[in-house]
Amino acid sequence: MDKIVIEHLSLQYADGTESLRDITMNIVANAITVLFGPAGGGKSTLLRCLNRLNDLTEIKTASGRILLDGDDVLDPKTDVISLRRRVGMVFARPVVLPLTLRGNLTYGLELAGEKHKSRLDEAVERSLRQAALWDEVKDRLGDPAIALSGGQQQRLCLARVLANQPEVILMDEPTSGLDPLSTGKVELALQELKKDYTIVLVPHSVQQAARTADYAAFFLQGELVEYARGKEIFTHPKNKRTEDYVEGRFG
Repeated sequence: MDKIVIEHLSLQYADGTESLRDITMNIVANAITVLFGPAGGGKSTLLRCLNRLNDLTEIKTASGRILLDGDDVLDPKTDVISLRRRVGMVFARPVVLPLTLRGNLTYGLELAGEKHKSRLDEAVERSLRQAALWDEVKDRLGDPAIALSGGQQQRLCLARVLANQPEVILMDEPTSGLDPLSTGKVELALQELKKDYTIVLVPHSVQQAARTADYAAFFLQGELVEYARGKEIFTHPKNKRTEDYVEGRFG
């Protein structure tokens, strides 16, 4: 079943750069869809379109539709705050709030009006367990979040998104600054999370793309070159450009 349907999406920035050209693809519910390809291909731009973070950049033209459960995300009447609760984002660099670990996780919920301590406590434990961080920090919830290691901070950022119980999780190279052990923990967490969430991931390498993808989309200079099941695209790509990139002949 498709969670997101993208129809003829094109986007050009104010400086004249064309970032996306007529993208049409479906994002399947409860699966990891990977967007991969060389830098400047439009992967992060597409990711930011899905929860309207591109509203914060200077866009010259944008056309097409992005349907989330049938509702057009790009419709001017869309409640963007509500959309970003449904579609959460984890960035390449962990940015923790200048609060305690617990404060980082309850901030969004309290902002949305949740005051019951028991419900906040439940959200803190649930989200930390889902992000594979609970066992490491359960006795340190009152410590400043900045005291965590880089890998722990990134998993805390994932837990912060999960605390709001989104439907979709967007991840833009979330392990690019992490050591192999932390990367492994994040990737393992994603395999569990896809049972309950739809995940769209921009990986930091072709190897990570191949390890994590249920579905994969290869982007090149704003064009969607090929989209298929992960196993298929990394073992038997149909397009010569995909094959060359996957086998390391360019990029």
